[in-house]
Amino acid sequence: MEAPRLQATLFDFAITELVRQHRDSFQPAWTAECWSKLLIWLALNCGCSPEQAELEAFAQCLGPALTVRMRRLFFQRELEDLDLQLMADPAEQQLLALPLHAGAGLAPDLEKLTIALERLGLTQLVAPRQRWQQLEGVVAVPWAAGGQQP
Repeated sequence: MEAPRLQATLFDFAITELVRQHRDSFQPAWTAECWSKLLIWLALNCGCSPEQAELEAFAQCLGPALTVRMRRLFFQRELEDLDLQLMADPAEQQLLALPLHAGAGLAPDLEKLTIALERLGLTQLVAPRQRWQQLEGVVAVPWAAGGQQP
């Protein structure tokens, strides 16, 4: 294996684990605020000062591709026992639920989705079940009050 490829693989693994292991450390959960707190924590641990200009420079240095990947990991959860993957980014119009092991375009079971939302503390943040949309292979769950979370 070539050194640059190995380094890229190691970096990808490390950043993935870092985000997954620390994403529940920042409150309030499932908000843009907790995402911002993670970025600030990362910047400070990389030697940046807490000055706004330096924090913004850190965020720019990450670049859009890495930032999008980290944010996706931050707001994504996989629940093996329920065979569900949830993508609950508050910047999106809705939470998306997909089966972990996709099969024949079937959408996730709504009872399992209800359990997952309760387990993750999302029940109060999403719209009532009658507003959920079952699409091919996915369930779209709007945020409560039809708006995005803070």
